[in-house]
Amino acid sequence: MVDYQLHSIVEMKKPHACTIKATGKKANAWEITRLGADIRIQCTNCHHEVMMSRYDFNQKVKKVLN
Repeated sequence: MVDYQLHSIVEMKKPHACTIKATGKKANAWEITRLGADIRIQCTNCHHEVMMSRYDFNQKVKKVLN
């Protein structure tokens, strides 16, 4: 199990569809903006928000960056 908290930056298993303009690579850093039974994460590049259950989040998270 990965240890995370509010405002942690996490890396997911699959990258987000948006690209970073400076490098041309897919963005894969997300900030946790809500914790509870559901978890809301926000892309650090384009600020797109996704809400998922805690179970789904634990399955899809790769590692905690910050």
